[in-house]
Amino acid sequence: MPQHSPATRVCRDCDGFATATITTGTRHADGSRATLRVTCPACKGTGHTTPAAARVRVRVGK
Repeated sequence: MPQHSPATRVCRDCDGFATATITTGTRHADGSRATLRVTCPACKGTGHTTPAAARVRVRVGK
């Protein structure tokens, strides 16, 4: 029987595509294309988010 893993939450900012490579349109001296690698700042390149921590209610005395 297959093992089921807990569902991981996909980052809502990047929809799971945490890293993108963008071609700038220019080339290096050796002929290869100049590219930029951009990482999602919300999930820091993992593509997944961690569940929100449980909310804690703090009461301040009078």
